[in-house]
Amino acid sequence: SPSLSIMHLDIMRRDSMRRVIILGSTGSIGTQALEVIAANPERFEVVGLAAGSNRDATAQQAAVFGVEHIAFGADEASALVRDVDCDIVLNAITGSVGLGPTLAALDKGVILALANKESLVAGGSLVMDRAAPGQIVPVDSEHSAIAQALRSGSEAEVARLILTASGGPFRGRSRESLRDVTPRQALAHPTWDMGLVVTTNSATLVNKGLEVIEAHVLFAVPYERIEVTVHPQSIVHSMVEFVDGSTIAQASPPDMRLPISMALGWPERVPGVGAPLDWTTASEWRFEPLDSTVFPAVQLAKAVGMAGDTYPAVFNAANEQAVLAFHAGAIGFLDILDTVSAVVDAHEPLGSGLEAIYEAERWARAHADGLLASR
Repeated sequence: SPSLSIMHLDIMRRDSMRRVIILGSTGSIGTQALEVIAANPERFEVVGLAAGSNRDATAQQAAVFGVEHIAFGADEASALVRDVDCDIVLNAITGSVGLGPTLAALDKGVILALANKESLVAGGSLVMDRAAPGQIVPVDSEHSAIAQALRSGSEAEVARLILTASGGPFRGRSRESLRDVTPRQALAHPTWDMGLVVTTNSATLVNKGLEVIEAHVLFAVPYERIEVTVHPQSIVHSMVEFVDGSTIAQASPPDMRLPISMALGWPERVPGVGAPLDWTTASEWRFEPLDSTVFPAVQLAKAVGMAGDTYPAVFNAANEQAVLAFHAGAIGFLDILDTVSAVVDAHEPLGSGLEAIYEAERWARAHADGLLASR
């Protein structure tokens, strides 16, 4: 099964210098990836950089790492992937615009270190059908944790995947209390330093919904066997439960450099990337059930995922539009998911294929904008 074959990836070993293209190089994941590479010059070499529009920062990165090939925007990023010799493409672009570069990397036959979860959400089987066994290695901390835990058993022995969620800045709040929260409050994540869209998605828990869809697509585990638990400490990054009742968890301090290094070095680990847990100090790890009444995003995402077709692409695109409207002050926090739900309800599936996905996204953004304008 290609879904779980990342456990057995053996394409490159440590004695091979890996040439890396980083897409989204000026964002949180991209800059931390450069930190990992800078600390391991004997293992990794940056040969290409792509960013959205931050030309000055990208040029500075290129100068520091001696990179000749840079690109801006998703189309140029795709061309960069096709034209530059590399071993690994790290796709850390935010949003569904990352789908094109994802497909370009897969078609090229190189390893895809995937932080752009929207590629799998919107692309689904289109992406997986283009991927060779073991070609996609996840960068998200949750999916990296699952990939590591899956080494403990065979596909037939997997009972459930359990994704952990920090709960975001509004954990424990009532739905009514969220009505007047501000964009600044939504960006005050208690654990992670992320970009505007991802941080807001973590506050609504849309991000966890997207990760559930991603886990289903990447690991081919049915939605009814994928669960979410709230873990405020963000130490256990996700777990795999096996048929004998054993649960294997991956635990480490919340530092994205670890899953980034796992993806770049897979299947081997990169020594000294982060500090380990301190077992000489007393600590408490707490797990809580997800309050789906206050945060219905995960339930909606599961329903969208099970509906399949172009529904996941519509879910993601509508959410991106609503998040931008929220930060523009046009709508309230609760209007984000209400808008997404309304767009999903109004959608008529458009079939499979790349053009169907793009058409569904265009429709979803236009329909969402119409609803947002009326609020």
